[in-house]
Amino acid sequence: MGKETGFLELDRKDRTYGPVEDRLKNYNEFVVPLSPEALKAQASRCMNCGVPHCHTGCPVNNIIPDWNHLVYEDDFRNALEVLHSTNNFPEFTGRICPAPCEAACTLNIIDEPVTIKSVECAIVDKGWQEGWITPQVPEKRTGKAVAVVGSGPAGMACAQQLARAGHSVTLFEKNDRVGGLMRYGIPDFKMEKHLINRRLVQMMAEGVEVKTSVEVGVTVSVASLKENFDAVVFAGGAEDPRPLAIPGFELPGVRYAMEFLTQQNKRNAGDDELRAAPRGTLSATGKHVIVIGGGDTGSDCVGTSNRQGAASVTQLEIMPKPPTMEDKALSWPFWPLKLRTSSSHEEGATRDWAVLTKRVIGDNDVKGLECVRVEWKGGKMQEIEGSEFTLEADLIFLAMGFLGPRKAGMLDQSGVELDARGNVKANVFEYRTSDEKIWSCGDMRRGQSLVVWAIREGRQCARSVDEALMGVSQLPR
Repeated sequence: MGKETGFLELDRKDRTYGPVEDRLKNYNEFVVPLSPEALKAQASRCMNCGVPHCHTGCPVNNIIPDWNHLVYEDDFRNALEVLHSTNNFPEFTGRICPAPCEAACTLNIIDEPVTIKSVECAIVDKGWQEGWITPQVPEKRTGKAVAVVGSGPAGMACAQQLARAGHSVTLFEKNDRVGGLMRYGIPDFKMEKHLINRRLVQMMAEGVEVKTSVEVGVTVSVASLKENFDAVVFAGGAEDPRPLAIPGFELPGVRYAMEFLTQQNKRNAGDDELRAAPRGTLSATGKHVIVIGGGDTGSDCVGTSNRQGAASVTQLEIMPKPPTMEDKALSWPFWPLKLRTSSSHEEGATRDWAVLTKRVIGDNDVKGLECVRVEWKGGKMQEIEGSEFTLEADLIFLAMGFLGPRKAGMLDQSGVELDARGNVKANVFEYRTSDEKIWSCGDMRRGQSLVVWAIREGRQCARSVDEALMGVSQLPR
């Protein structure tokens, strides 16, 4: 695959970022693509490694060596066909996937993995530029109707696959726009939302009917869906945020990260402040911001706070600081635990690890946050005596993950069985719930996860639904 000696002749070279001082002035994407010549050269580094572990590292099982070779040969059109054979939305994953495929790349053993994510993004972006991506309208209709609830990446992938199989698909979304947390939880500077709109136009041309501002379990009942559709797919998100049970948690300056991120995304979409912030405006301008939680959502709060002009941003994590580099002998080809610094961190933030929050200081407004340092021994956390300290704070964002899907409304009304973690119980073969007419996929089934996992589950769930309705399915898993 690629050039047989490419990996010996060329070093890894990836996309770069625009200057910090420029990108902090707006919410636009700032990744600088590789030139066509550099892209071809990087694709040529894909080696004929015998067992391409990148396949198994990628949740959607992208056929990575094949489209790398096609890019090396400057055959982008066929590369796009191969890419789309496993991934409905590579322009999403090419921007916001953490690239476990690169962690699994054989060349990552020497810390020089192929720039798989950059090549993927370039293929699909060129496909849109050249007009190669068009609606795939089915030749025949099956006469079967399917309701897909939730329009995040799992719901979008499931709906598109089912429509292409010839079913009449209705996609329900409780928010005013399609995309789920991918629309409102991921900042525009990581992925601009015209990319979602473009795919939505394609899906509607393929026969998907979209109903926004319709919350199943509230606006429309689960019973009515079961009565009017041959199958129902629950593809919502894991939106129940993990609370912070400390004194002062109830103060108005302590808010969940998703509320903050959603507000800014809605402003960027053109919403007025009443629609963007119905519970009151959250602004980091001139404020000392603390973000509790060291993951991607916390990083997104850092980047958004910096763009709003925060006086300072501090991100806290309860777990110890990971090593700068992983032990390849122990971790490869699996996803390693190591220190990751995002573009938002590079724009300005103080990061601290092994910190436990104890109390929010303030009366009507947040004034500070009392903390203590901890150490982990034998998997157990212990406070370090005498390590207490206080941070100045005006605004505290909680980005500590999610407990699973919200139960009130649709799930309670449906009566489907939940697993021990509070997610909808369904296996990864049939994706069928305890109700024979209801399937589930994505974060609602597996818990909070990655966009690429949601796409995989949406595709596999669509095949299961198609097979149940028709007795056989031509859809890929």
